[in-house]
Amino acid sequence: MARSWMEYRTPAWVQWCPGCGNFGILAAIQRAISELDIEPKKLTVVSGIGCSGRSCYYIKGSNMHVLHGRAIPVATGIKLANPSQTVIALGGDGDMLGIGVEHFVSVGRRNIDITVIVHDNAVYGLTKGQAGPTLPAWIQTKALPGPNLHDNINPVLLAFASGYTFIARGYAYHVEQTKELIKQAIEHKGTSLVQILQPCPTYNNIMTKQWYEERIYYLNEEEPDWDPVVSTHDEYIAKMPRILMKLVEWGDKIPLGVLYRNIAKDTFEERLSKIILNYYEYPPGRRPIEVEGKPLIDPWTVFKEKVVETQKI
Repeated sequence: MARSWMEYRTPAWVQWCPGCGNFGILAAIQRAISELDIEPKKLTVVSGIGCSGRSCYYIKGSNMHVLHGRAIPVATGIKLANPSQTVIALGGDGDMLGIGVEHFVSVGRRNIDITVIVHDNAVYGLTKGQAGPTLPAWIQTKALPGPNLHDNINPVLLAFASGYTFIARGYAYHVEQTKELIKQAIEHKGTSLVQILQPCPTYNNIMTKQWYEERIYYLNEEEPDWDPVVSTHDEYIAKMPRILMKLVEWGDKIPLGVLYRNIAKDTFEERLSKIILNYYEYPPGRRPIEVEGKPLIDPWTVFKEKVVETQKI
């Protein structure tokens, strides 16, 4: 019997503004992992800096709160050290697509089996409402002295270009639908992205609940024949024009749901297992680093061999 989502709550006080979309995203994550019956000690949530970064304190697991923009590389290290762990990296659009964008791109090349969740409200909410990387040009939200002069990043298109093999978009106030997308992302073998659109009632007075709900629609409802799953190269070629149209669609209509899923690619862990004997059975995270209190590798000896002696050459 699956655990109740209440079992994934912690006693920490949830510190967000009333009406913040993060409440819906948190509920969706807790419900998703409970329905997948993931044991808390087998779950790691890594979050960056920002309003969404507090999420790791509210979900029961072996979690980490890390430096601004560094959730993905830390999540990568955890997953490669212990491939049996379920790893979720989450952050806001500023954290993931501003200071952390190099990691957002690089993880797609590897197809590591982690789930990346972007809380996207288009502003830097924690630092008083500056324009975020996903805020379109010429929009002036309440905290800006003038209109935003930067073009916005398209997270789902960037993820596709980077090599992510699962890409979806949800909406924070639709908890049930977003929960299902997160479940699919976690179950997918490979690097997954779930971009979650969320109103910021404190600082983004343009892209409000009403603004979003006048534009969003679910692909599987409006287009019953929608099928973004790719399993062969020929299928990729055949489906790509339609998939790309949905990845770039933004404006009067914004599609939600699974936008792309490629099940043909090996994960990075599967590639590693082909060159590292017993990688899955005996991964780095389970290997001893000391015997009877003595380290198996002396850091000073390694430093001398790799650095000091090399400098003499």
